[in-house]
Amino acid sequence: MTIRQPTHTPYDGSSKLFNIGLKPLDFDRWIEVDEFLLPHLAEKQRLYAEIPEKVFVEEDGTRDAQREVLDLLVAHLEAAHPGTHRRSGAEPIGFEGTIGRLPPALRGAPLARASLLVQEDLILMRRDERGWRLAAGSLCFPSSWSLREKFGKPLQEIHEPVPGFGPGTRPAELINRMFDGLQGQAVERFNWSIQAGGALYHPLSNVERIDRATNRPSRFPDGDVKAHAFIRVERQTLRKLPASRDILFTIRIHLDPLELLMRHPDRAALAISFAEQLLALDQQQLDYKGLTADRDRLVEFLGGMARTP
Repeated sequence: MTIRQPTHTPYDGSSKLFNIGLKPLDFDRWIEVDEFLLPHLAEKQRLYAEIPEKVFVEEDGTRDAQREVLDLLVAHLEAAHPGTHRRSGAEPIGFEGTIGRLPPALRGAPLARASLLVQEDLILMRRDERGWRLAAGSLCFPSSWSLREKFGKPLQEIHEPVPGFGPGTRPAELINRMFDGLQGQAVERFNWSIQAGGALYHPLSNVERIDRATNRPSRFPDGDVKAHAFIRVERQTLRKLPASRDILFTIRIHLDPLELLMRHPDRAALAISFAEQLLALDQQQLDYKGLTADRDRLVEFLGGMARTP
C-alpha cells in the first residue's frame, strides 16, 4: 500500500514564517488538483448553503473581473487537468450542477461559480489611491482570519495584525511594490501553521485573535499532540489579470496530520527543521500564531520523531 506523503513541506526551512518569500511560478502549475477535490468542493457547497455571507463578498463593479477569473480558470483546467475537468453542457467546465449548488443570490457571481471548480480560495485585489484592496473574494477555508473584516481594506490594513507587516513597515511597502510590479508572470509563496483537528473552515475574528494572544490557551488541553495536531500549509499564488489589471490571489489549503511526518522517509531532517522554525519564533510571533502554550510540547514531539530509527 502506498503511504501518502505531504504535498508541500515548507517547514523544511524553504519558506520561513513572517517572510514574504515570493517565487516565480510556471502557469502550468497554477492550480493544484488532488484526491481531495470532491470532498473540498462538497465542503465549499456546504458553507455556501449555510453561511454564504461569511464566505463570499463582492464590490459593485467587479463582475467583469470575476468573469475574467472564471474564463482563465476554465481554460487552464481544461488544458492542465483534463482528467478531472471537462466541458459539460451548459456548464463552462467541471461537474454537473455546479451553479445549481450555489445559493440563488450568488449564481450570477462568476467568482462564486469559479470557486466551485477548484480547491483554492479566490481573492480579487484592486488598486486605488490607498493601494491594493480586497474587492471580492470566495474564502471558504480561512486560516485564522475573517473575510468580512478584511473586505474593502487595503493590504497594509489587512496585514496590520501580522508582526512586522503593519502600516508603515518595510515589508508592507515591499508587498505593495511587488503587487504594482506584477505583470505577465505568476508567483507563489507558502505559509504554514499548526491547528487542532482537520477543519478546513478555520476563521478567527480580530477580537478572538486578541483574546487568544492575551490568554494563550493550549490547543491540546489533553496534551496529546500526536492525536490532534494538524499541519496547515497554505500555497498562495498571485497573477495580474490581463484585461482588468486586478490581481487574483489564490490560497490552497493542505491539511496533514502531524503524525504523517513519522512515516516520511526524511522524517528526521524534517522534524529537526520544523522544530528549529518553531524555536526561532519570538513572543509576538508565537502569540499571533496561537502557539505560545504549545510550542515546547510540539518541539518535544518533533525531537522524539527525529530520534526514532
